Amino acid sequence: MNILILNGSPSGKNSITLCTVRFIKKHFPNHAYKVLHVGQQIRKMEKEPEVWMKSVQKADLILFCYPVYTFLVPSQLHRFIELMKESGIDFSEKYATQISTSKHFYDITAHRFIEENCADLGMKVIRGLSADMEDLLHENGQKDAIAFFKYVLWNMKNGYCETIPVGKGKVALKNADPSAETINASAPKRIVIVADFTHSTKNRLQNMCERLKNLLPCETEIVNIQEFPFTGGCLGCFHCASSGKCIYKDGFDSYLRDHIQSADGIVYAYTIKDHSMGYRFKVFDDRQFCNGHRTVTMGRPVAYLVDGKLDTEENLRILMEARAQVGGNTLAGIACNQHDPDGEIDKLAATLCYSIAEKYLPPKNFYGVGGMKIFRDLIWQMQGMMREDHKFYKEHDFYDFPQKERGKMLALYLVGAMMKNPELQKKMNGKMTDGMLMPYKKVLKEK
Repeated sequence: MNILILNGSPSGKNSITLCTVRFIKKHFPNHAYKVLHVGQQIRKMEKEPEVWMKSVQKADLILFCYPVYTFLVPSQLHRFIELMKESGIDFSEKYATQISTSKHFYDITAHRFIEENCADLGMKVIRGLSADMEDLLHENGQKDAIAFFKYVLWNMKNGYCETIPVGKGKVALKNADPSAETINASAPKRIVIVADFTHSTKNRLQNMCERLKNLLPCETEIVNIQEFPFTGGCLGCFHCASSGKCIYKDGFDSYLRDHIQSADGIVYAYTIKDHSMGYRFKVFDDRQFCNGHRTVTMGRPVAYLVDGKLDTEENLRILMEARAQVGGNTLAGIACNQHDPDGEIDKLAATLCYSIAEKYLPPKNFYGVGGMKIFRDLIWQMQGMMREDHKFYKEHDFYDFPQKERGKMLALYLVGAMMKNPELQKKMNGKMTDGMLMPYKKVLKEK
């Protein structure tokens, strides 16, 4: 396979993000890799299009590689995407994915920018890897990089790609075919589909649920939350804060933990209403506060079946992804009946089984990292009252406060003091990047 890396970093070959690509290349050597330093050489790319056009035309997979700059990609890569659109090249048979490094401040909007532009070009988009700048220096980060590229290859082998909305045209909703043959996949033990069947849309959504149930090679139960006897919505009374028991006596807390959250994977099925999952699902979500801020299903995948025109509901898409990110879950897919419900449900079923069998859990992006830091600080302050949360956070090492890294802080104080000295600053000129790259070079040399 021909893999073209579009390095959007203005640092060119000295890019930290590019180190992750080199690490992947070392572990997947049976492919042809070519790197274009489009960020560093953008003026050359503008003046000499032949430098890059042949490489783009030859590529089977285009991998965008960049550091996140101010909510998006560097301006140089932004400009190169314009050149791609102006080129007239047919991208429809090409796959695209991306690797970014950052501290997760709005890496999500950068990734969406790449995905939407790739969709404009008709490319087959595979969800990318959003890594912390230092992830590659640690064993878990290295495992994440390998797992990510293995996932990319698996998608390409099976012809899977993301559905990226690029327009707001009038589209009639389609009925899914409930009949389907069970997929050949490693079987999880049990999947629960939590659905909200309203009378007006029951048939459309129920057909989607039945198709997914028939595809999954395991025990699969459809739970209609319209039938659960909720006494009421969450009161915010904090009765559950110390014991984990809800003040209501309708049994929802026990049912949630023992019947739904005990599954290997959870699928939520709903009809879009009022730009949300609907009132009944809001009751369901709010009542889950009996678990406080504890991510009790982390490591397990979740997915969504959506009845409605999701293309026009970007905020709802963000909500679904953010829920998975903060919960520590893999988002195995969102299947909607707006375009190709059967195909999207089939892919969701396969991805759900793959994620469970391979225990695939990509690193968190801004939604997950930012959300959990907010919870971390909140629970630390409220530990006297939120005792179950505090116990859970301690057990799972969620209290990762930066002030614990005193060695790194002292080292940076020393560097800062040296940089204030004009003579030392002259000697250090140009060597800062070399120093930053030293630990990455060590990782790349290791077998």
